[in-house]
Amino acid sequence: MKGIGIDNVEVGRFRQMLARRQAMAARLFTPEELDYANSANDPTERLAARFAAKEATMKALGVGLGAFGFHDVWVDRHDDGRPYLVVRGRAAELAADLGVERFEVSLTHTDSMAQAVVVAL
Repeated sequence: MKGIGIDNVEVGRFRQMLARRQAMAARLFTPEELDYANSANDPTERLAARFAAKEATMKALGVGLGAFGFHDVWVDRHDDGRPYLVVRGRAAELAADLGVERFEVSLTHTDSMAQAVVVAL
Protein backbone atom coordinates (compact mmCIF):
# COMPACT_ATOMS: atom_id res chain seq x y z
CA MET A 1 0.00 0.00 0.00
CA LYS A 2 1.34 3.40 -0.98
CA GLY A 3 -1.32 5.56 0.66
CA ILE A 4 -4.85 5.80 1.99
CA GLY A 5 -7.26 8.71 2.06
CA ILE A 6 -10.72 9.32 3.45
CA ASP A 7 -13.06 12.26 3.09
CA ASN A 8 -16.55 13.18 4.31
CA VAL A 9 -18.87 15.71 2.71
CA GLU A 10 -22.01 17.12 4.29
CA VAL A 11 -24.64 16.75 1.57
CA GLY A 12 -26.71 19.75 2.68
CA ARG A 13 -23.73 22.12 2.65
CA PHE A 14 -22.61 20.72 -0.69
CA ARG A 15 -26.11 21.27 -2.10
CA GLN A 16 -26.05 24.90 -0.93
CA MET A 17 -22.62 25.47 -2.47
CA LEU A 18 -23.74 24.06 -5.83
CA ALA A 19 -26.90 26.20 -5.74
CA ARG A 20 -24.92 29.39 -4.95
CA ARG A 21 -22.25 28.72 -7.57
CA GLN A 22 -23.99 27.33 -10.65
CA ALA A 23 -20.76 26.83 -12.65
CA MET A 24 -19.08 24.87 -9.85
CA ALA A 25 -20.50 21.47 -10.86
CA ALA A 26 -18.86 21.68 -14.30
CA ARG A 27 -15.56 22.72 -12.70
CA LEU A 28 -15.59 19.81 -10.23
CA PHE A 29 -17.08 16.95 -12.25
CA THR A 30 -16.69 15.36 -15.66
CA PRO A 31 -19.70 15.22 -17.98
CA GLU A 32 -19.93 11.47 -17.29
CA GLU A 33 -20.10 12.05 -13.53
CA LEU A 34 -22.77 14.70 -14.00
CA ASP A 35 -24.82 12.44 -16.28
CA TYR A 36 -24.65 9.59 -13.76
CA ALA A 37 -25.57 11.84 -10.84
CA ASN A 38 -28.42 13.48 -12.71
CA SER A 39 -30.04 10.09 -13.27
CA ALA A 40 -30.83 9.93 -9.53
CA ASN A 41 -33.74 11.53 -7.68
CA ASP A 42 -31.19 13.54 -5.69
CA PRO A 43 -28.01 14.02 -7.73
CA THR A 44 -26.31 15.90 -4.89
CA GLU A 45 -25.74 12.73 -2.85
CA ARG A 46 -23.86 11.11 -5.74
CA LEU A 47 -21.92 14.28 -6.50
CA ALA A 48 -20.92 14.70 -2.86
CA ALA A 49 -19.59 11.11 -2.79
CA ARG A 50 -17.61 11.74 -5.95
CA PHE A 51 -16.20 14.97 -4.58
CA ALA A 52 -15.16 13.06 -1.45
CA ALA A 53 -13.39 10.53 -3.71
CA LYS A 54 -11.38 13.28 -5.39
CA GLU A 55 -10.36 14.70 -2.00
CA ALA A 56 -9.57 11.21 -0.65
CA THR A 57 -7.37 10.59 -3.69
CA MET A 58 -5.37 13.73 -2.88
CA LYS A 59 -4.89 12.44 0.66
CA ALA A 60 -3.90 8.97 -0.57
CA LEU A 61 -1.24 10.62 -2.76
CA GLY A 62 -0.07 12.82 0.12
CA VAL A 63 -0.91 16.09 -1.63
CA GLY A 64 -3.30 18.94 -0.95
CA LEU A 65 -5.93 20.87 -2.80
CA GLY A 66 -4.58 22.26 -6.05
CA ALA A 67 -1.98 19.55 -6.65
CA PHE A 68 -4.05 18.36 -9.61
CA GLY A 69 -7.26 19.39 -11.33
CA PHE A 70 -10.61 17.94 -10.33
CA HIS A 71 -11.04 16.52 -13.84
CA ASP A 72 -7.79 14.57 -13.43
CA VAL A 73 -9.59 12.09 -11.16
CA TRP A 74 -13.13 10.88 -11.56
CA VAL A 75 -15.32 8.00 -10.50
CA ASP A 76 -16.65 5.62 -13.12
CA ARG A 77 -18.51 2.36 -12.64
CA HIS A 78 -17.90 -1.21 -13.75
CA ASP A 79 -20.76 -2.97 -15.54
CA ASP A 80 -21.80 -4.52 -12.22
CA GLY A 81 -22.02 -1.07 -10.59
CA ARG A 82 -18.78 -1.12 -8.56
CA PRO A 83 -17.02 2.24 -8.60
CA TYR A 84 -13.47 2.70 -9.80
CA LEU A 85 -11.17 5.67 -10.21
CA VAL A 86 -9.95 7.04 -13.51
CA VAL A 87 -6.70 8.94 -12.99
CA ARG A 88 -4.95 11.03 -15.63
CA GLY A 89 -2.87 14.15 -16.09
CA ARG A 90 -1.03 15.53 -13.07
CA ALA A 91 -2.74 13.05 -10.72
CA ALA A 92 -1.40 10.16 -12.81
CA GLU A 93 2.09 11.70 -12.73
CA LEU A 94 1.97 12.00 -8.93
CA ALA A 95 0.75 8.40 -8.65
CA ALA A 96 3.53 7.15 -10.93
CA ASP A 97 6.14 9.05 -8.89
CA LEU A 98 4.93 7.15 -5.80
CA GLY A 99 4.89 3.81 -7.60
CA VAL A 100 1.09 3.55 -7.46
CA GLU A 101 -0.14 0.87 -9.85
CA ARG A 102 -3.85 1.05 -9.08
CA PHE A 103 -6.45 2.54 -6.76
CA GLU A 104 -9.33 1.02 -4.86
CA VAL A 105 -12.28 3.25 -3.95
CA SER A 106 -15.32 2.81 -1.75
CA LEU A 107 -18.20 5.30 -1.69
CA THR A 108 -21.21 5.64 0.56
CA HIS A 109 -23.84 8.28 1.11
CA THR A 110 -27.03 9.04 2.94
CA ASP A 111 -29.28 12.03 2.57
CA SER A 112 -27.01 13.96 4.94
CA MET A 113 -23.44 12.62 4.56
CA ALA A 114 -21.22 11.26 1.78
CA GLN A 115 -17.94 9.48 2.31
CA ALA A 116 -15.15 8.02 0.20
CA VAL A 117 -12.13 5.92 1.01
CA VAL A 118 -9.31 5.61 -1.53
CA VAL A 119 -6.39 3.20 -1.26
CA ALA A 120 -3.35 3.69 -3.49
CA LEU A 121 -1.67 0.36 -4.23
